[in-house]
Amino acid sequence: MKDNVKTLGWPGEIFEVLKSFGIRQVGYVPDSGHARLIELVRAEKSMRAVPLTTEEEGVALACGAWLGGDKSVLLMQSSGAGNCINMLGMLNECRIPLLTLVTMRGQWGEFNPWQVPMSQGTVTALEALGVMTRPVDRATEIAETVLAAGQLAFNTGRMVAVLISQRIVGAKQFK
Repeated sequence: MKDNVKTLGWPGEIFEVLKSFGIRQVGYVPDSGHARLIELVRAEKSMRAVPLTTEEEGVALACGAWLGGDKSVLLMQSSGAGNCINMLGMLNECRIPLLTLVTMRGQWGEFNPWQVPMSQGTVTALEALGVMTRPVDRATEIAETVLAAGQLAFNTGRMVAVLISQRIVGAKQFK
């Protein structure tokens, strides 16, 4: 797979970083920004892709995975970050690591006004619960940011969110 990373772009680079951490469980609410990464995870025999009905289930998944000896990652959009707030307190109090990759909405060329408020509040809301945020605005910096965030999360028992700019993911178009 490493030979194909260049052709897979930033989702392929993230996938390789996740494999290097030994990530076994990947929780996600279906999202076009993470679509290629989700496809890669679903094709990988050493990882289990877990579709969620709400992002807060992913926080519980991360907790259970860690207590069971596995590492996990939570994929979500910024609009789902608010759904996790109450559950994040448990991980903070218990010092359970969380690595989450958040595709941002409500930023670059957004068409949906409902996405803007949570986009503006994502960093503040996450940091209020002890989640360290690491924004990324350039695709060339995603792999190194995910690597550093994962090291920080798994080595220190902290919660770290990599915020992938809508500029990278691309703005959805209303049809």
